[in-house]
Amino acid sequence: MYGFGTMIDQLKKNPKTIVFTEGTDPRILEAASRLLASSFLHPILVGNEDDVLAAAEEAGYNIRGAQIIDSNNYDRFEEMVERFCELRKSKGMQPEEARKILSQPNYFGTMLVEMGVADSLLGGATYSTADTVRPALQIIKTKPGNSIVSSCFILVRPGATGENEVLAMSDCAININPTEDELVEICGETIECAKIFGVDPKVAFLSYSTLGSGKGPDVEKMRNAAVKAKAKYPTTPIEGELQFDAAVSPRVARTKCPKSEVAGHANTFIFPDLSSGNMGYKIAQRMGNFEAYGPILLGLNAPVNDLSRGCNAIEVYSMAIITAALV
Repeated sequence: MYGFGTMIDQLKKNPKTIVFTEGTDPRILEAASRLLASSFLHPILVGNEDDVLAAAEEAGYNIRGAQIIDSNNYDRFEEMVERFCELRKSKGMQPEEARKILSQPNYFGTMLVEMGVADSLLGGATYSTADTVRPALQIIKTKPGNSIVSSCFILVRPGATGENEVLAMSDCAININPTEDELVEICGETIECAKIFGVDPKVAFLSYSTLGSGKGPDVEKMRNAAVKAKAKYPTTPIEGELQFDAAVSPRVARTKCPKSEVAGHANTFIFPDLSSGNMGYKIAQRMGNFEAYGPILLGLNAPVNDLSRGCNAIEVYSMAIITAALV
């Protein structure tokens, strides 16, 4: 696996900043304290300074040296309001409304990234994925050529040979029922994300059918998306549509699709919809003993990532490194 050690080494060569939108949360404070003990990733905590310091003292974490920014007394707040109104002028955004919106930590933190105060953002320990994605879409926006934001989970477990087994799964958190073209876009972003973690992507477009064994609109969607993805990313092995057993089991693949170079060896999975993707990664996590990192948001102009509300401090720390490594 590419590994956190390699990511940290890269960040040491080019340190970054990351804004945490929930500056008083004990999990955030523990992760920030750990980051402050190093020099490769500097945390910015959003919140009232007295409240943040009191929460850190109560929880027993040393955050000396952390930058704490409060929207209520930020010296560039009016500049931020003006910039936000410009970004949202098509929606008729006015300064009074902008000030109310930017008083919310998720919007305020995202604007810190847009203005270059921070390189990246990590939020969602206490609020929904939608509350992380919405400000990112409105402020950071998608990359040129991208039409959607999607997500990837990286799953890791120790392998039999001593090396970690690493898989990429998309989209498991954002798009409810992506179209063929959206699936192609998700595939491209997932390929690049997988490479960051040292995965040599072999992509399977998943379905309840293997290369024509079943029929239905969902089968056709995955088959057509796979064909389009092969044409768009010709240097990456891509196959579809595949059932999951044919994608990962060499024995099954020899029976169902013996001529496929991906079948039986897939490590990067594109799910047909959010329901199957979300269930799929959680089954792997809970029953396959994989560690799941994500959701890693894909397709944005700057790294913004979402935490699970059930996360712990170690997961916050790990996701902070992953997020900064995407800069």
